[in-house]
Amino acid sequence: MLDPGFAEAAAQEAGGEASLDDWASALAEQNSNDVPAAQPAAVFQPLSKVDSTKTANDIDMILDIPVQMTVELGRTKIAIRNLLQLAQGSVVELDGMAGEPMDVLVNGCLIAQGEVVVVNDKFGIRLTDIITPSERIRKLNR
Repeated sequence: MLDPGFAEAAAQEAGGEASLDDWASALAEQNSNDVPAAQPAAVFQPLSKVDSTKTANDIDMILDIPVQMTVELGRTKIAIRNLLQLAQGSVVELDGMAGEPMDVLVNGCLIAQGEVVVVNDKFGIRLTDIITPSERIRKLNR
């Protein structure tokens, strides 16, 4: 903080004026009021005091939120001209190879890879590799 005596001395040297300018007056008034400095509000609780049962209950709130799960066979780029020529029975070549694991995405984020299985006349996927959170973060940074 600026010392009020310093501001007064500077004002006297500059123009020989005995009175302080508005800023120096406000500063002197602020320093004369013995108002304690504002204390920062405690926004977060210390980690040592966090109740683990409360945390377990907090995760229960998100367990029923639906997400979009997608299994991706492969991708390709195709010109609009060729896209318009597709008809029933047309074959589109994908970049995925036969027997190669397929990507499992949740909300567009790769979480696992797996292989196609048939269960009760329906397609399914057997997960063969789960992507760890650290691997997902590493892929995002690329």
